[in-house]
Amino acid sequence: MPISPVKTRIPLTSFGHLITEVKKQLFGIEAPASVELTGLRKYFNSYTPQGRRNWVLATYGILLVTATAYYMHRKDKKEEAVKGSTA
Repeated sequence: MPISPVKTRIPLTSFGHLITEVKKQLFGIEAPASVELTGLRKYFNSYTPQGRRNWVLATYGILLVTATAYYMHRKDKKEEAVKGSTA
């Protein structure tokens, strides 16, 4: 098994936490505290669980709105085609 310079034991399933720990130990880079974040970064960030959750909800919301708009537009086209063929 390869030896890692990281001193903590982190399961491989939490890869994001592993990267954060490596940044802390090797490069001295730490995530900013949530009180330091301003503007949209306060609500959409990758450092806090709330920020990650907001990104997921925003992504799903955009996909839902896009799919809804597509199906509504598709339905209008089908109705026009039916009306045009019966006239």
